[in-house]
Amino acid sequence: MKADPKRVVVDTNVWISAALSPSGTPAQVVRRVLASAIPVLSEPTFAELEHRLWLPKFDRYLSIEVRHAVLHDLSAAGHWTEIPPDIGSRKHCRDADDDKFIHAALAANAAWLVTGDRDLLAVPAIAQLQILSPSDALNQPNFPG
Repeated sequence: MKADPKRVVVDTNVWISAALSPSGTPAQVVRRVLASAIPVLSEPTFAELEHRLWLPKFDRYLSIEVRHAVLHDLSAAGHWTEIPPDIGSRKHCRDADDDKFIHAALAANAAWLVTGDRDLLAVPAIAQLQILSPSDALNQPNFPG
């Protein structure tokens, strides 16, 4: 099946960076994805975002209301995908914990995975999935937005 160019998996680090710095490159990516694409979520990717967003180190930067809004709005706007066992059992990344983002992208036929994670950025090419940093995503002429 051909990848859907409107479906985008956004890594946890990009969502959080966007919330922390509304004028930064990750925030620009998030705005484009929310305005012109379909953010892809899975239970494992959303659980990681939820866990990390509530870490005490963010208490002085993000209010409880902002954190609730981010999670609520993303949950409502996202395309939720289930990871089939054949996809979920594949290993792609040198950090196995990061495979959940690739699994979500493959299960949803997403064309894009945007991350700041070096382990994900080092993954060799996978079918029709492009794994890009936020700045590289913004420089792609066919990236949504």
